[in-house]
Amino acid sequence: MKRWSGLTGLVAGALALAACDGMMTGGVTAPNLDIPDVEAGDLSEATMIDVTRTLSSDEFEGRMPGTAGEEKTVALLTERFEAAGLKPGNGDSWVQKVPLVEITGKNFAPLTITNGETDLVYDFGSEWVGVTYREDAQTQLANSEMVFVGYGINAPERDWNDYEGVDVTGKTVIVLVNDPDWETDGLEGTFNGKAMTFYGRWTYKYEEAARQGAAGVLIVHDTEPASYGWNVVESSWQGPQAYPQRGENAPTFTTMNGWVQKEVAREVLAAAGQDLDALTAAAKTAEFEAVELGMNASTSFENDIRTFESQNVIGVLPGSEAPEEYVLHTAHWDHLGRCTPAPDGDDICNGAVDNATGTAALVALAEAHAKAGPARRSLVFLAVTAEESGLLGAYYYASNPVFPLDQTVGGINMDAFQVAGPAKDVTVVGPGKSQLDAFMNAALEADDRVATPNPKPEAGYYYRSDHFAFAKQGVPMLYIDGGEDLIDGGTEAGAAVAADYTENRYHGPKDEFNEEWDWAGVMADLQLFYRIGRSMAMSTSWPNWNEGDEFKATRDESCASSEAGC
Repeated sequence: MKRWSGLTGLVAGALALAACDGMMTGGVTAPNLDIPDVEAGDLSEATMIDVTRTLSSDEFEGRMPGTAGEEKTVALLTERFEAAGLKPGNGDSWVQKVPLVEITGKNFAPLTITNGETDLVYDFGSEWVGVTYREDAQTQLANSEMVFVGYGINAPERDWNDYEGVDVTGKTVIVLVNDPDWETDGLEGTFNGKAMTFYGRWTYKYEEAARQGAAGVLIVHDTEPASYGWNVVESSWQGPQAYPQRGENAPTFTTMNGWVQKEVAREVLAAAGQDLDALTAAAKTAEFEAVELGMNASTSFENDIRTFESQNVIGVLPGSEAPEEYVLHTAHWDHLGRCTPAPDGDDICNGAVDNATGTAALVALAEAHAKAGPARRSLVFLAVTAEESGLLGAYYYASNPVFPLDQTVGGINMDAFQVAGPAKDVTVVGPGKSQLDAFMNAALEADDRVATPNPKPEAGYYYRSDHFAFAKQGVPMLYIDGGEDLIDGGTEAGAAVAADYTENRYHGPKDEFNEEWDWAGVMADLQLFYRIGRSMAMSTSWPNWNEGDEFKATRDESCASSEAGC
């Protein structure tokens, strides 16, 4: 689940990006970086429209990995990459195989919570959702003792452990979404204040609960700290779910991972003699202690299991002088396939905005760079699979890179373009993290645009899309969204468009192509991405993460051991 521009709230004014090695926020100069000027790219709006329309048509069935929709998507991208002038990116092949397992839950029993006297029964979908990561035909959570563990964080480097003093082996933990200081006004605090850390992501919470030996996890959904409504959870966590195939040394998984509505959690805690608001307040302090609830959780469901290989699609435009140095462009081609039907019965989640637009952008950028001729470095265009299942295609590539990561200069990720007309700005997700900001600033100045901050740093958007898989491996990555300040209507119009998309289309059947879309803003953003990528590919510099960033140590270690790259 990722961000579409301007989910809630807007921040006015230009962004003052964190300085690094003397870089200027105007972006023209950075004493230790070579940032070449580049001409505007010859970008095709017709390509953007055609590829987006085709990928999001009902014929592609929502582009679920492992379906006929994937076959059609891979064939289209291979054809368009080759026509654009790219070379196959994986030796003689256009694809990288990604081994996955698909688990489809069915015949869900209600979630039953009892203390021997009171039975609380909740319906699947409307009140709770759950999946298993285990390849078992039957999943059963039977009379599992329940423990409230606050935010479910174990972070020794921050002197924080919500699991201290409690044994949750075989039990079901109730966990709050986000991290403890998400409501802070500023960006200072144990968990970066308002800005979410990785500890706030649901992926981390499930992983940590499994490490602690828990049998089940129920995250309490709350729209504001989650940054999306229950409709998104209900749609995304039903139907086929793809995961990496388990190897011989696979980590231990919980029996069941799920979510509950906030009011469900409130009722369960009340039955246990506890108050959700009081426990939430207590969980915001390092002195918090987990609470045994004296309640047991039970549910069961069956699973259809299918192992298969999905595919990342890779094309490359070889460099003229430094072909073994690589600049990466990423976007995910997948979406949710068939999902919870709309009132009219439509059950295809077409994913037009998310992320047919980003996939189309790979094709349009490939065409433009090929027209301009080879850059100094090689340009890589990577369409990854299974982002909606947890960035699986990106993680697989980052763990099994076709092009060595210590020879990868950096990259740009594109996920869900705004189609509401041109904006004066762009939204930077994770500003001030790396020296790539200098390349971005130069491109912004060339296009006479400005950057505004991510309006909801507490939502942790930097950890929600494919660039994060590469960042964890040390590769500097930019994530830039459409702007908040529309030329026609300003920030008020931008907020209205974003709210309409989030409430009515995001991760639902109505994220469909619209022939009336205004593509001017998309093309302006695409021009920015072209300038950034081209400048990085013409440069001789190796931009790094800024001092103090969580990914810098990994990059430094990678560079220290490299002879050919950074």
